[in-house]
Amino acid sequence: MSAHHLIVAPILIPFVAGALMLLYDDRQRKAKVAISVGSTVALLLVAAELLVGSKGNAASGGNDIGFYLLGDWAVPFGIALVIDRLSALMLLLTALLAIPTLLYASAGWHRQGKHFHSLFQFLLMGLNGAFLTGDLFNLFVFFEVLLAASYGLLLHGSGQLRIRAGLHYIAINLAASLLFLIGVSLIYGVTGTLNMAHLARIVPTLAEADLPILHAGAALLGLAFLVKAGIWPLSFWLPTAYMAGAAPVAAMFAIMTKVGVYVILRVSMLLFGPAAAASAGFGSGVLIAGGMATVAFGLLGVLASQGLGRMTANMVLISSGTVLGVVGFALAGGGPEMLGGALYYLVSSTLATGALFLLIEPMSREEGGIAAMLALTADAYGLDEAEEDEPEVGLAIPGTLTVLGLSFGACVLALAGLPPLSGFIGKIAMLAPLLAAPGFDPLLGWAFLSLLFLAGFATLIGLVRIGIQTFWATDGSVPKVLALEIAPVLGLIALLVTLTVRAEDTLRYMQATARALHEPAIYADGVFAAPRVTEGSAAP
Repeated sequence: MSAHHLIVAPILIPFVAGALMLLYDDRQRKAKVAISVGSTVALLLVAAELLVGSKGNAASGGNDIGFYLLGDWAVPFGIALVIDRLSALMLLLTALLAIPTLLYASAGWHRQGKHFHSLFQFLLMGLNGAFLTGDLFNLFVFFEVLLAASYGLLLHGSGQLRIRAGLHYIAINLAASLLFLIGVSLIYGVTGTLNMAHLARIVPTLAEADLPILHAGAALLGLAFLVKAGIWPLSFWLPTAYMAGAAPVAAMFAIMTKVGVYVILRVSMLLFGPAAAASAGFGSGVLIAGGMATVAFGLLGVLASQGLGRMTANMVLISSGTVLGVVGFALAGGGPEMLGGALYYLVSSTLATGALFLLIEPMSREEGGIAAMLALTADAYGLDEAEEDEPEVGLAIPGTLTVLGLSFGACVLALAGLPPLSGFIGKIAMLAPLLAAPGFDPLLGWAFLSLLFLAGFATLIGLVRIGIQTFWATDGSVPKVLALEIAPVLGLIALLVTLTVRAEDTLRYMQATARALHEPAIYADGVFAAPRVTEGSAAP
């Protein structure tokens, strides 16, 4: 993949769209919806093209590193955007989740407050930038962009519960940002660089006397992103924050925890992988223990939850804890097959939790349809009467309970890890290599397997209980659900079905991605091979 301007598009498209919509009056909602949806569809097309390009060809060993040198400064002195298999996967997952979420919000949720669509686009800009950046300083910049947008989205609609949860969310993330800066400062002080490809080359050659400072900086940096990933005991803020957010906001937040997981995976495999000499495997024990503790905390939270919102938030913790645990095993010497299965599970669980967040409000809706929902929202969350305008024009779907029930059942199967959907395939793809891997304590492997089995069983119990209360134990009237609300959920479930049907091809891509992560030289050499435009390699 040669250097080309398409790599910067996932950052520029939402930035321009979000800034443009700030010029529109808030009453011009149809124009804002059109711009926002068009921007997100464009992101999907760009992400798909970048993913195809990242697979490379036989000459590149199936792994191609794309680059974009901002300002045409050579690596490692300038800002470089880097696209490889992992970052392309995360870009595509973000776009696939964003489109259904945005369509769902256009049914009425975007009217709860001002500038919803601009904040949504700035959130996408921050997410895409975090996945694309090739240095730690700009990772902090994009991290703050997505956090600033998420603050506004979480508080979207106001209300006492959201304000309380939002203030806690802001406070914990500001503390994490401070840890981030301290950690980055220590790493720069001992290595003289923040470019991740450069760090991958420097870390194995560091003197033994410099390793404690490096490890301290990496620990602080990791702690900042473990907060975002929701690892126990730093996950106390997450269930309440995700439960308090509006349904489309909570659905989009399902991928925000994966930013923390992505950074931990990226930095760990580059700096502390098998080729890192004395630093190899640093932090693996913490990730394994923390991941298992997070899964345990999440499954207890699922069993203790009385509402679907808090229950789904705890399932996000189970997903993050599972992937973090596997990353720890991979750092400790596990093979790429295990990590490939974890990436497949990450995609499946993110789509499933996103769909479940979107189902929460339609499943709990009383008679009166979306107009009643908006009136209740205005009363509960302090909206002005001027915002209580007519609901969006839409078509109420027939067989509402049937469609809701089948959609909910698909989410149950995917999140509990039951066949035939992708959650089951992901767990098998993770656990089979773990139990067969030499060098691991078999008791630890079986403990991880047992914990995931219990988490799936707890998820099944919790969701079935909610399903019985919603579909069987109620004598109320059938809720009115607009097609614009249920179509995004069906779209996400269709993606889960596609992920299941094309499991072999998808797993092949994930395992190739994991193999590339186990060889940090592929990333480092690809970035350092990036020529400047002035050196004769003009971008097409």
